[in-house]
Amino acid sequence: MTKISFDDIDKMHHLYRINLINSCSGYKSANLIGTKSKDGISNVAVFSSVTHLGSNPALLGFFLRPTTVMRNTYHNLKATGTYTINHIYENIIEDAHHTSAKYDESISEFDATALQEEYKLDISVPFVKGSPIQMEMEYVEECPIAANGTILVIGKIVNLFVAKDLIEKDGFINLAKGKVASINGLDGYTIPELKTRLDYQRPKPEFVSK
Repeated sequence: MTKISFDDIDKMHHLYRINLINSCSGYKSANLIGTKSKDGISNVAVFSSVTHLGSNPALLGFFLRPTTVMRNTYHNLKATGTYTINHIYENIIEDAHHTSAKYDESISEFDATALQEEYKLDISVPFVKGSPIQMEMEYVEECPIAANGTILVIGKIVNLFVAKDLIEKDGFINLAKGKVASINGLDGYTIPELKTRLDYQRPKPEFVSK
């Protein structure tokens, strides 16, 4: 195996370092976060950091890079208190990735791509049409990460919309059926296949104290 020390990482060309460290953590979720400004301009951006924080209450978090420059997603959700999370699926990968381009806040990424806005019920922020899993989120709190200036944004699931054929009898959402993508690093996309599901694990009897 190749050994790479902290000092080695520190001395790397910045683009090589970015690709290496963004890849080493493993496959990540691939999501589009939709928001709308107070002026009514919609925004959608790709994120690979959405993570489960708890089921009761149902909380999800995602990480934002330092806000030393304008972050339209952050600005919008802080102004309105609401946003959507939409899973990226096979047919929209290229357009979803293009939302990482830095557009001015006056331009909607929905206009710059073939992604389509979808509105449900009386929810004011846009979902991504066709996404097999869509969530309306309410901003709860944020946790600054002092080590590098990033922010963990925490929200609760207000409404969860799932394509019916993806939900199994025990509540498990089979993402493979929806051709849901994962991200390797910053720009590597894959469509995982479900290999197996395993039972809840308990200690083997011979290793349990009597």
